[in-house]
Amino acid sequence: MSHHHDHNHDHDHNHDHSHDHDHSHDHDHHHDDHHHHHGHAHSHAPLSFSDKLVKLLDHWIQHNDHHAEDHRKWAEQARENGQEAVADLLESAAELTDSISERFREASSKVK
Repeated sequence: MSHHHDHNHDHDHNHDHSHDHDHSHDHDHHHDDHHHHHGHAHSHAPLSFSDKLVKLLDHWIQHNDHHAEDHRKWAEQARENGQEAVADLLESAAELTDSISERFREASSKVK
């Protein structure tokens, strides 16, 4: 039996504005079976590279934390349905995702 599905992640958040006043807006984006909500406040002043990097790392951390939570939820459900091997692999994936997030946190703390 073969299984295939496409799962695209587009996370390019470029906000280019030419007016200069502060405002906030929210937007949502979806990935098949889960949902992300992002609130953004913009001052419209150009961000430094360091500021952009910290914002990007923070986004990746939040994104990964959400995925790790999903992996654990599905591992629990797999275990409840007699899929022990799958549950173990999903729990391992959650741990790896946590590890990646920790690298991002470390990287963020070192941004100059």
